[in-house]
Amino acid sequence: MHEPFHLVMSQRPLTFPGMSSTESTAPCPRCKAPATGRFCANCGAALAGASCNACDKSLTPGARFCHHCGTSVGPVTAPGVSSRLPWLVPGIAMMILVAFLIGQRMARGSAVAAADGAPETAAPPAGMRAPDISSMSPEERASRLFDRVMRYGEQGKTDSLKIFAPMAIQAYQMMGPLDAHGRYDLGMIGVVAGNVQLARAQADTILAANKTHLLGLVLAMKAAGLRQDIKARADFQRRLVAAAPAERAKKLKEYEDHSADIDAALKTTGDAKP
Repeated sequence: MHEPFHLVMSQRPLTFPGMSSTESTAPCPRCKAPATGRFCANCGAALAGASCNACDKSLTPGARFCHHCGTSVGPVTAPGVSSRLPWLVPGIAMMILVAFLIGQRMARGSAVAAADGAPETAAPPAGMRAPDISSMSPEERASRLFDRVMRYGEQGKTDSLKIFAPMAIQAYQMMGPLDAHGRYDLGMIGVVAGNVQLARAQADTILAANKTHLLGLVLAMKAAGLRQDIKARADFQRRLVAAAPAERAKKLKEYEDHSADIDAALKTTGDAKP
């Protein structure tokens, strides 16, 4: 005997075109919004039965990242985009901030020069923006930021120093393996910013490769001065004085670029100042 049609229909779940009978109809485990499919349309969290787009492993319901490979959970995007996005956003933001601050600094400098009666440089043509460091090579970005940090240190502008020192450190770290010259510059950023560990680590690395390298000895002196270790500072200075004639005869580019630092360290009176 056949059951009435209306009773049969009431016992069967309704389906629609494009809806799979295996799709979850439970609320999203993360935001509690009604959800179907593999990912919540409201918050993007994984639903029951979802798998990672990168490693194809099963995802925990409510997860926002795969606990196997760390890939962001969500619908499939262009290959590699989801894995690179978390790194691209901070980098782009940093570059935009640097360009903005450089532009502000240039504008303030022009205003001060005009107020003091000093000749101003020609204004950039209409529509021209501040220098965009994102178009520079890693070496050029690091060099520009190093000069700025050193200038702020000399001028005692601690607020600006706090902003640009971390940017400069990151720029040097992005350059890859550093030579002695790069390590000295990075260590000097640490000296100016008061980061004893950074300065000391760069000095130790330089001297581990060449125990008589003048910039390594100068940086070691400065790091010892920061930590108020007068004895260590004096020992490094004695090594610097002994090594200077032979090392300077090598005429290394880093010695020429930082000759003033070497001269000042050779003439120091032995106090604990960096």
